[in-house]
Amino acid sequence: MTVMTAVASPWKHTTAGQPQPGATASRSRTTSMRDVEMFTAMTGDRNPIHYNEKLAAASPFGGLIVQGGVTTGLFNAVVAEDLPGPGTVFLETNWRFLKAVKVGETITATVTVEDVRDDKPICRLKTVIRNAEGDKCVAGFATTYTTPLLRNGNEA
Repeated sequence: MTVMTAVASPWKHTTAGQPQPGATASRSRTTSMRDVEMFTAMTGDRNPIHYNEKLAAASPFGGLIVQGGVTTGLFNAVVAEDLPGPGTVFLETNWRFLKAVKVGETITATVTVEDVRDDKPICRLKTVIRNAEGDKCVAGFATTYTTPLLRNGNEA
């Protein structure tokens, strides 16, 4: 006689548990010149479109813009803090930059769970960043892995 045992969910030891398809989370922030400077300190990106007001004003952007990494960095906070939650990292991203984000502009990053694996703590997310007018600035998808951080219901 074979006895079947239930396999424990790989989501059991994640802080926020298994998300459901259709769940959403968002975060907003207003960009600043400090964001540009901090990103430059990390990466060395000193593109004049981020620093030279005269050149930026004459460009198709019409003013200083933040680096794309500043814009998409807001996704990091959403997935690691909100949905899927603590312990989550990106496995893959596919983002299209549709509209530049100006220094001083307020943006909102939203993720929506499209698919959740039952055998591994992996999600596929729809991702979008919009400006205050509702225009899409970045759109695409991400695949995430959520590291199990709990042991016996407590943080490891």
